[in-house]
Amino acid sequence: MELRNAVGAVASLPRAVASRRRVKSPLRRELASLTLPILIETLLIMTLGAVDTFMLSRHSDESVAAVGLANQMINFTFIIFEVINLGTSVLCSQYLGARLRDRMETVTGVSLVVNLVMGVTVSALLCIFATEILTALGLAGPMLAEGVGYMEIVGASAFFQALQLTLSAVLRSNNKAVYPMMVILVVNCLNIFGNYTLIFGKFGAPALGVQGAAISTATCRMAAMVILAVILFRTTVRRFPLHIFRHWPREEFRNLMKIGLPSAGEQMSYSCSQLVIAYFITSLGMEALATRTYCVNIIMYVYLFSIAISHAGAICIGHLVGAGRWQGAYLMGKYVMKVALTWTLIFSVAIASCGSSIMSALTENAEIITLGTAILWIDVILEIGRPVNILFVNVLQSAGDVNYPFYVGLVWMWSVAVVCAYLAGITFGFGIIGMWWMFALDENIRGIVFIRRWESRRWQHKGFTMTGT
Repeated sequence: MELRNAVGAVASLPRAVASRRRVKSPLRRELASLTLPILIETLLIMTLGAVDTFMLSRHSDESVAAVGLANQMINFTFIIFEVINLGTSVLCSQYLGARLRDRMETVTGVSLVVNLVMGVTVSALLCIFATEILTALGLAGPMLAEGVGYMEIVGASAFFQALQLTLSAVLRSNNKAVYPMMVILVVNCLNIFGNYTLIFGKFGAPALGVQGAAISTATCRMAAMVILAVILFRTTVRRFPLHIFRHWPREEFRNLMKIGLPSAGEQMSYSCSQLVIAYFITSLGMEALATRTYCVNIIMYVYLFSIAISHAGAICIGHLVGAGRWQGAYLMGKYVMKVALTWTLIFSVAIASCGSSIMSALTENAEIITLGTAILWIDVILEIGRPVNILFVNVLQSAGDVNYPFYVGLVWMWSVAVVCAYLAGITFGFGIIGMWWMFALDENIRGIVFIRRWESRRWQHKGFTMTGT
């Protein structure tokens, strides 16, 4: 009898494994179907910003440094929009998982209205105070003039980006990530053509240099916003929820802020730390600042896949949390971490191996080439921690554990990535190389902290739907 039972148990193993695979496969298919378009969209968004840098490298290293610093400040202000967008993504995912479509549409309307108001305000401030902002960040002389010219135009179009980000967040949460991808593909081609035409004065257009890059970027962001709005209201949201103007949905707005403020606070902490670091690097000279600008634009392609699969994983986990499937959410998080870490390290080693050739293609300055090549190898160590951080910041927020990533970032970013970077780079004289080692230390410490949090499962039962409580 025991032998028969043992044989029966062994015989049932393939069926059990197959059943487990059948349970997992729909989730993995959903993850893959989201990751690919998000990957392509994110690649194109990064390229949209990097095109200005790479094409201006044919203009001058000074232009690259000026535009790099201006873009960092502009991107910093975009975090204000993320207060709403992060909340939008989490709530839409959870409401869809709980089959509360009316509430999802209400959240969409509230998000668009709030980000429109904030976007117009930010655009006005960036345009009016461009000189004061860039002067405070350390730019002077010809670089200041170029940076101001760029910020006045691109900054004035910031509200287009605010609405574009909201529209993309809603479409992604509805498993329609392919639409933002297609829109950004078209816009990216337009931006490359516009940059080529306006920077270098082709096809009869004037050679505007930095100003031409700014005009092209601003125009393309406006086009992306308009196209995404048309797609959203034709495919996903039946009509704009005008009832929000009669009775402002306070509960949804409170939930958006409850998620968005600490979530954006984590990004705000990171971007503030990066601005302070950029100020430190500016004091090291033009070569160090240009090196940082080049390296940042190269390295972002290394962790591109991590960003894509982390956003996709966060949407899937948000659906699982909305449906109250906590064990599935836990296993999904572990699976995505393994995949993201593996591929990011592969990409990092590949980029570092070609570092000298890449840097030589961008500049003829020997000092910049040497510094940049060294930094790309240090980044291999940094990329052990970064994909873990990118993932768990996203998935903890999607599960409703929105405060923890903010506290972790606040403590470790500032104590290691800022203070220790200053000591290593400025006080002890190791320059930008010493700073990058401290960045690597910060990313890896935070990665360990986030893994421990996920394994503890203290993030469970923090959802915003009835089925997730």
